[in-house]
Amino acid sequence: MTIAVSLLVNDGVVLAADSASTLITQTPEGESQVVNVYNNANKIFNLRKGLPIGAMTWGAGNIGNASTSTLMKDLRQRFSGEDTSHGSKWKIGKSYSIEHIAELVREYFYDELYLPTFKDAELKPQVGFFVVGYSSNEPFAEEYQIEIKGGVCDGPRLLRSKGEPGITWSGQPEAISRLVLGFGTGLPLVLQRNLGVPAEQIPDVIGILQQNLTVPLVVSAMPFQDAIDLAEFLVNVTINFSRFAPGAQTVGGPLEIAAISKHEGFKWIRRKHYYNRELNPEDNYGPVEHHQPTTEKRRR
Repeated sequence: MTIAVSLLVNDGVVLAADSASTLITQTPEGESQVVNVYNNANKIFNLRKGLPIGAMTWGAGNIGNASTSTLMKDLRQRFSGEDTSHGSKWKIGKSYSIEHIAELVREYFYDELYLPTFKDAELKPQVGFFVVGYSSNEPFAEEYQIEIKGGVCDGPRLLRSKGEPGITWSGQPEAISRLVLGFGTGLPLVLQRNLGVPAEQIPDVIGILQQNLTVPLVVSAMPFQDAIDLAEFLVNVTINFSRFAPGAQTVGGPLEIAAISKHEGFKWIRRKHYYNRELNPEDNYGPVEHHQPTTEKRRR
């Protein structure tokens, strides 16, 4: 499992996620069983270096034998023009839209990879993506969601109107749902089974509860640093909720956070590396700066 948070304000969009990756198998009785939880998965990506475009994933961490992280980097090569074997339509130039990029992400992951891999599988894993950022010459960031459930792909779907602030979370939603909405994901079932609310009335009941209980944590004018702090807080809440709740801790590991703004573009706020950056000063995101002490400091 995972927690993936996308938070949009006037100054940009923040992506925040944990690093847990859960290995699950089925018992002979057909029940899911957690085999292991790894805490170093990569879930946030810059889709085109130098452009304010990012993506985040949740759900299954691989398609076939390749991790989502590796597949995202393969896609980034197409977007940058480094991989020309699939045609020029994949290269992102100076004029582009986030909607079109989201459509390409869907085509790549669902049509090209997911469908051939799982066409004969009984259990089709759930996979989701946020594709976010700024279209060329647009003043506001956009968020699109793509979700594959039961082998069927929904999206890309625009999450909110341009300029409208908000938070979207996916993966393991329980903790944030209780905190922000005022109720957990199991409420519809309780209303129907325990309180006798007819199934057709439940959406209206949930709507009324959400309208009256939701805490408005995000406003358009929120400073970008506060938006970053809030996204970090929400991921930490879910990590600690998973830690103390019964069962395996399926959300955890290091936090990763990226912020995308109109003028600064895609910037890492928190990021883990599987290698030592001092031994590898030239990574994919620029050299590590080494500052020499001044003459005055050396004298001390």
